[in-house]
Amino acid sequence: MNFDFSEEQFLLRDQAKKFLGDRSSPDVVRAVLEDDDKSYDETLWREMAELGWTGTTIPEEYGGAGMSGEDLCVIAEELGRSLAPTPFSSSVYLATEALLMAGNEDQKQEYLPALAAGEKIGCLAVSEGVGVANAASVKMRAGDGTVDGTKVPVADGDIADFAIVPARTGSGDDLSLFIVDLNGSGVSRKAVETVDPTRSHAEISFENAAAEPLGAPGDGWSIVQRVFDRAAILMAFEQVGGAQACLEMATDYAKNRFAFGRAIGSFQAIKHKLADIYIATELARANAYYGAWALTTDAPDLSIAAAAARVAASEAYNLAARENIQTHGGMGFTWEFDCHLYYRRAKLLSLALGGERRWKDRLISQLEARNSTGEE
Repeated sequence: MNFDFSEEQFLLRDQAKKFLGDRSSPDVVRAVLEDDDKSYDETLWREMAELGWTGTTIPEEYGGAGMSGEDLCVIAEELGRSLAPTPFSSSVYLATEALLMAGNEDQKQEYLPALAAGEKIGCLAVSEGVGVANAASVKMRAGDGTVDGTKVPVADGDIADFAIVPARTGSGDDLSLFIVDLNGSGVSRKAVETVDPTRSHAEISFENAAAEPLGAPGDGWSIVQRVFDRAAILMAFEQVGGAQACLEMATDYAKNRFAFGRAIGSFQAIKHKLADIYIATELARANAYYGAWALTTDAPDLSIAAAAARVAASEAYNLAARENIQTHGGMGFTWEFDCHLYYRRAKLLSLALGGERRWKDRLISQLEARNSTGEE
């Protein structure tokens, strides 16, 4: 397979890079990080909505741009490069995708235009505590149009207008999805501290909270898994963008920092660090490109492509963020330098959607399943 983005998509990338370079500078990221009362940059979010990014893949009939998954991948990479402090992944990768995938016509008419315009923020609340989130870990119950239970941690749960939650129905063990208004009665929220406050998280408790079914009964975990696969590819592009930014930052510093009369980039130890980041980032990029193709074509290998992209991108970003600090030496550990901003984001993203362990296990299981059927 020989995959690359189109000329139009490269133009979109250039435009996104320029916009975010101006609107999501390190100073903007730090302003959110250092303000205890600020969970995201509302001005940046509004401007992204005005550009149509929040409705990238939403069909035009629902107020969106009607663009492809590949286009969204392009935007995601630049969001990762700039550390954009917005609820983009929760609202666009997860909530929007779930509604596009499982929503009925009335639900699409109600929620998608508001999501496309950035007027509403959605989130997907799956995890219920420590450990890898899976179907067996869901304890939340649903019945008579309400849900009861607790979800934690929920990315952007403190600022979202609604959540899509999996819950067990009736007396059986089937999981179904439900939409819950987070501003309605029976819902309480409290912020959860994380390594990266520019991507806020919350604990959400539901007590007899009104819930609207989403998708067919019993299909809850199947839908979550498909949404996660698609979001994993988009998140991998964010991680590639972040890793690339770390590589560029470390390279620039190595070229301009002198020791013993020479640029430190001329020392073999530094060269090896930069080479390791470059190799890991390019491997992650190749897997992400494969994922972009699978995402857009809805290829049979989508689950494999998603897991491979997620694992490679997580490893690359963690390595890049860590070695970027090391390349900067003692200054890399200071608050004044921007290295920690990327280190925080790398750690947070590596835990999103279930963490690396979940995706490594999924990659192995999917490859075993394909091999057992004799497919190439």
